[in-house]
Amino acid sequence: MLKRELKITRKSLFIWLFVLISIFTLVFAMYPYIMNETSGVSMDELLSMFPEEFLKAFNMDIADISTALGWLKTEGITFLLLIYGLYASILGSNIILKEESDKTIEFLYSKPISRNKILSTKIMAGIINIIVLVLLNTIFINIGLLICNCYNFKEINLLCLVPLLPTLVIFFISLCISTFFKKTKQTIGISIALVFINYFIYTFASISSKIENLKYITVYTLADIRNVINKINFNIINVPISIILITILIFISYKKYNKKEFV
Repeated sequence: MLKRELKITRKSLFIWLFVLISIFTLVFAMYPYIMNETSGVSMDELLSMFPEEFLKAFNMDIADISTALGWLKTEGITFLLLIYGLYASILGSNIILKEESDKTIEFLYSKPISRNKILSTKIMAGIINIIVLVLLNTIFINIGLLICNCYNFKEINLLCLVPLLPTLVIFFISLCISTFFKKTKQTIGISIALVFINYFIYTFASISSKIENLKYITVYTLADIRNVINKINFNIINVPISIILITILIFISYKKYNKKEFV
């Protein structure tokens, strides 16, 4: 059953991975030529014109964007957080409800398989897909930055792997939401909106001391990006926090899914 689920979600996984690799290939190929000595000076002058809040929103106040690694710390990590989040939200919204929309859930119910088994398989398939996406893209980024001659193993891999925590939480939030609905159109819209709302709250809270505490209610705090950039370190407490959140969401999902009526 897990093999069947992985086969169903395989096409979507490779499309998202292709998009990620294509964009990073373009950046790694063009960046060394764009950020030459002259343009680097011009870029510094341009950045000095922007307000501190803007620079902080994209980590430009603590990262040098003259290299491809610097781009990864700024626009690149923003891109990763949002793309991983969108993938996880759509996957979580679809993985249960697509069976209902396509009426293939009736095939599963014709088999001697419990609802717990069905949901467990879909959860495992979702986790595998997300981990594969993040790991393969991380490997590619490592190779790209090594070729660009701006390689720092620990820093790069921390930057690439810490988004895994909020991404998994987003997947389980979307999965949990989907157990309350019967149509994928309803859940996908809600889940995608949650990704952007979480990111915008996290960003604005990070640049404003007045609402700084609001960032702790967003999933993106779990990535701890600025700490990774500043200290090349990760706050390990975010791991058990993520596990607790995921456990609660799984419990609610199982409880609701077992009570759900299918038409």
